[in-house]
Amino acid sequence: MNPVSRRDLAVLAAGLAVAAWLVVRSTYGSLPALRWWLPLPLGALAVAEALGARTLRARLAAQRDRRPLAERPDAPVRPVEPMLVARLAVLAQASAYVGAAFVGIWVGVLAHVAPAVTRLQAAGGDTVTAIVGIVCAAGLLGAALWLESVCRVPPDPSSSSGRHRDQEPSP
Repeated sequence: MNPVSRRDLAVLAAGLAVAAWLVVRSTYGSLPALRWWLPLPLGALAVAEALGARTLRARLAAQRDRRPLAERPDAPVRPVEPMLVARLAVLAQASAYVGAAFVGIWVGVLAHVAPAVTRLQAAGGDTVTAIVGIVCAAGLLGAALWLESVCRVPPDPSSSSGRHRDQEPSP
């Protein structure tokens, strides 16, 4: 499994920002009111993924250390199942794309409503919603990228050139 390309995330966010700006620009008068709490599920998912990344990082570090139980001051850490790490890596990659998509969408909304704050009464509340949306979506994106980095297999210290141990050098 390859890590998420930061360039792909940036292109996705930029493309959706332009598309959202065009849609909001042409249909702003008929859109329902944007409530400030609409993007909060993205923030809740960001917090959950960040806590999961922190917990997984601690469990993997304790498993790698493999210190004897008598030397650990805290409770013993359960071993981490490889399938759990694989599932979390897939979740992290999917969440990174969702976070990038919603960052783009909320930036597109903000690009239209922020300049209209002085002219339109509804634009003030919509600007707050767009800012909350950008913060929550960016938090999800950051937490997802952190979780993905925690799920990566560390390089094997015994191989200096990055080859597997059983591979022969190429001529």
